[in-house]
Amino acid sequence: MGLSWQQGPLAPGAIGRFLVPDPLPARLLFAEPLRRRMRVRFGGAWVADSEDVVLLHEPGRYPVAYFPLGDITDGVLQPSTHTTRHADLGATTWYTVEAGGQSKPRAAWQHTELAAHASDLKDRVAFAWRAMDAFYEEDERIVGHAADSYHRIDIRQTSRHLVVRHGDRVIADTSHPLALYESGFAPRWYVPRADVDESALTPASGQTFCPYKGLASYYDIDDAHGAAWSYLDAWPGVRRISGLVSFEPDKVEVHLDGSRLRLEPGQSVIAHGVDRDLTTDEVFTGQNLAGA
Repeated sequence: MGLSWQQGPLAPGAIGRFLVPDPLPARLLFAEPLRRRMRVRFGGAWVADSEDVVLLHEPGRYPVAYFPLGDITDGVLQPSTHTTRHADLGATTWYTVEAGGQSKPRAAWQHTELAAHASDLKDRVAFAWRAMDAFYEEDERIVGHAADSYHRIDIRQTSRHLVVRHGDRVIADTSHPLALYESGFAPRWYVPRADVDESALTPASGQTFCPYKGLASYYDIDDAHGAAWSYLDAWPGVRRISGLVSFEPDKVEVHLDGSRLRLEPGQSVIAHGVDRDLTTDEVFTGQNLAGA
């Protein structure tokens, strides 16, 4: 999803290709101005506040925000003896982050021996997402990871005929599903509850989190574990799928206009953690206001 993750153009599993005569390097890093105000909160205090953030897209990773040293609160970054070496960006120095009486080791880093071609990151520091209390764009909390401006979700109403079966049982039958097109993924089809045999759905334990859609709840269908899911309270940008049900085509039979769908290569969702101390309530409310 996005520029360098899942099957984006800079990701290891990219499904497209650049139409150039010579092979590109195996790894391409892309840095660009975020052009949004971003803030970081830790220990009950604002530790960074900048309108000059640079976003780094690295193959196979979520985007990372780099803040100018001048936009980080004095005394927040405490040098440590821990150093590493980035495969592309060279020597990396790590910091302990201190604020509000709290301290977190190895919670921020800086690339200190950048080549000329990577000068966009010079004198900039990135904060470990899960080590901080929260990140914000303006007054709205951004959860999961920095927002990827190349990630897009489009939802379209369709009259195509979708039938879901498991064994001899029809689980869903609809002529008005919603098609959800998400960057880096094949289309997903969401079915209104009225067209689903809900007696076939057994709530499963565990939920997953999408920074763009919210919390997903899962269902078993007989022996097909986690075969269906639903965003019961989807975030505002994708509110149209709230409460609708989608089905995993490698676990149950999903037929679209008579043709059976298959899970496409690289389409498995790659699980990732969410912010430290992020509660279910916070996810359901979406981007929480920062407060004063």
